[in-house]
Amino acid sequence: MNITNKTILITGGGSGIGFEAAKLLSAKGNKVIIAGRTESKLEAALEVLPNAAAIRCDINDADDVKNLIQKVSANYPELSVLINNAGRAFTYTHSEEALAFEKAAEEFETNYFSLIRLTEGFLHLLKSQQEAAIVNVSSIVAYSPQYLVPTYSDSKAAVHSYTLSLRHTLANNTGVKVFELLPPMVNTEFSKDIGGENGIPAYQVAEELINAIENNIYEIQVGQTAEFRKFYLSSPSEAFEMMNQIKE
Repeated sequence: MNITNKTILITGGGSGIGFEAAKLLSAKGNKVIIAGRTESKLEAALEVLPNAAAIRCDINDADDVKNLIQKVSANYPELSVLINNAGRAFTYTHSEEALAFEKAAEEFETNYFSLIRLTEGFLHLLKSQQEAAIVNVSSIVAYSPQYLVPTYSDSKAAVHSYTLSLRHTLANNTGVKVFELLPPMVNTEFSKDIGGENGIPAYQVAEELINAIENNIYEIQVGQTAEFRKFYLSSPSEAFEMMNQIKE
């Protein structure tokens, strides 16, 4: 897929993977719109992003999302790429005092339900283009959960399932391609509570994302994710042990 001279919306575009993707896509001649709930991050990002715009939006707020859809539809009807990048994660282990329900509810609201709402809200624009794409940012834990981020892992498994169904559906009679980005640990502020400093750089994830879009690689297994997926398919139990470093 050609990824130049497009209009692209990136949620969570003020930092991390979203920001690195915005930089690369802007440099390739695209009009980039970044959305996020923190005004200061958006303003700082715009200072280094040529040909970019920002819209403040809490993707868990129905009114904010409605406003985002209305603004983009009115001002950027040529929107052809939606990158669902915003995410939420809690680090904890299951116990009687973990408050897992509350944490899971927030993670699923951000990582899964808001993604569906945004995708449906922008489908009318994307389907009107000759060539368009949706990118759902998932994770290596979509294949096998990491026990320190248990319900985050659950939410990404749900994103993986949703993306497969969406891709199959939109492949019929639309020009909308559906990609899934599955990075391993990435060194960002988002992952600092779970050892993110040991992860791969966000710019590497962004580079592999753009390369995959250009080459129509729909399931984008970044870094060690590709090798882990092969291991998972051969032995799910051993892959789980590897993910969680279980020793007998």
